Amino acid sequence: MTGKLKEQVAIITGASAGIGEATAIALAAEGATVVLAARRGDRIQALAERIEASGGKALPIVTDVTDENQVNHLVAKANVELGRVDILVNNAGIALLGTIEAGNSSDWRRSFDINVLGLLYATHAVLPLLKAQKSGHIVNISSVAGRTARAGVGVYNATKWGVNALSEALRQEVHKDNIRVTIIEPGLVDTEIDNQITDPVAKQRIEERRKAITPLHSEDVAAAIVYAVTQPSRVNVNEILIRPTGQEH
Repeated sequence: MTGKLKEQVAIITGASAGIGEATAIALAAEGATVVLAARRGDRIQALAERIEASGGKALPIVTDVTDENQVNHLVAKANVELGRVDILVNNAGIALLGTIEAGNSSDWRRSFDINVLGLLYATHAVLPLLKAQKSGHIVNISSVAGRTARAGVGVYNATKWGVNALSEALRQEVHKDNIRVTIIEPGLVDTEIDNQITDPVAKQRIEERRKAITPLHSEDVAAAIVYAVTQPSRVNVNEILIRPTGQEH
């Protein structure tokens, strides 16, 4: 690796598995000190040890992004212990699929709490630090679902359309402070994200869809994030849409 992120600090939410885990490894390989945020403390501790064994630097902080106080603590602790924050990757998210008629309101609230409010809490907490240092990069993990709408995916669509809208509004608000904003919109990725779907019909459909194509690997999405955050400061990569080759929609 080229060490393009040497002396930078990157916070990654949802870092215990999937895209978050792969992103932490990839950013650490470029020289960043990575702050690993997730609820599963054992997973992020093990990941921190792997990164440090490979010569990287990592700080695990157990965080539930739906709790604003915990998110504020995450950002404050990262700043106190590491002296700065340069990159925030808002990766924590869930995809609770199912029709609106068959849906339940607890799933809806959980979806918005994690996918939208969690992202807002972390962004709100980190912005004063980025503005003070007149630099920074916020990467929001959206989805192909943030650009389209499909029957049986409506609530997930709504959360990811929300991520896209918030990201563009944020970009317009902070570009004069030399803060960059990027949305990453993956198609199907081979991760654990489907495990929490409570609707059996929706779960079966997405599993069948996955089997019909070769999905992206988490490392493919992490590579797109590395590309965005390692561009010269004059370059703001606003949006990366990345689908598996075999995915039509």
